[in-house]
Amino acid sequence: MHSIELCAGAGGQAIGLETAGFEHEALVEIDRHCCDTLRLNRPSWNVIEDDLRIFKERASDYAGVELVAGGLPCPPFSVAGKQLGALDERNLFPDALDIIDAVRPKAVMIENVRGFLDAVFEDYRLGLKKQLKKLGYEADWRLLNASDFGVPQLRPRVVIVATQASFWSDFEWPTVERVNPKTVGQTLVDMMSANGWHGAKQWMARANDIAPTIVGGSKKHGGPDLGPTRAKKAWASLGVNGHTVADAPPEPDFVGMPRLTVPMVALLQGFPPEWKISGRKTAAYRQVGNAFPPPVAAAVAAQLKKAISVRRSLAAA
Repeated sequence: MHSIELCAGAGGQAIGLETAGFEHEALVEIDRHCCDTLRLNRPSWNVIEDDLRIFKERASDYAGVELVAGGLPCPPFSVAGKQLGALDERNLFPDALDIIDAVRPKAVMIENVRGFLDAVFEDYRLGLKKQLKKLGYEADWRLLNASDFGVPQLRPRVVIVATQASFWSDFEWPTVERVNPKTVGQTLVDMMSANGWHGAKQWMARANDIAPTIVGGSKKHGGPDLGPTRAKKAWASLGVNGHTVADAPPEPDFVGMPRLTVPMVALLQGFPPEWKISGRKTAAYRQVGNAFPPPVAAAVAAQLKKAISVRRSLAAA
């Protein structure tokens, strides 16, 4: 099955879709650093460096792909912002609907922040469902936590799914993992000890819980640090200095709380260890911090693929 992805970012959702068995026809992303990351890791992917509002004019070129997926900008719905929703110029839901209309995929999958479910956006959510209904889709959404899918991080995200009406009865939300994910210490101890740090094992014992939500920040705000004061305190309780991001793991005789490197943060986001992030530290960290954890994307996409496959198999029989 084939897909196109909107606002692909550093590839978190794209990796998940690939894991679930989707082949990417196109990945649309406006940020140059993110596009460099996608091309670096998957030279064969068709990465389109463009504004979604411009891309939609030729979206019909991809008519018939099975899935349209995307991680649309979060600021219009984030509690960290003004929550302007439809009034925010960064709101790309109308453009995504135009693309869905042009492509008419069998399924849709869109990720956004928890704030999307706030009461203030109830009318917006119902309006979105009504618009999808007019296009022939049934839709729903659910708050999923990355830690329920093996990611060592507390990261709640809203996932909106829709399928053509004939497939809807075959869709089921993914089930959560039976066991808790690894702790921050268990996940990162090998990276922390890469330069021979003598205190790595002792640090691992202290970092005995999953990570708080990793905050990526925006182009206007946020740099290579692990978030606001409350987040930094949560990291400190795990023995991590969240005030800056390190260029390398601790040296052998390092004393104190270590900082995380960008590859460490990527591992906590569920990226595979071999996935490389392009760009300097601030740009690289921002890409990782704003990503959709691949295991969560894979779990939902697999269920969408299964729903489509069941009905298609019945038709073929």
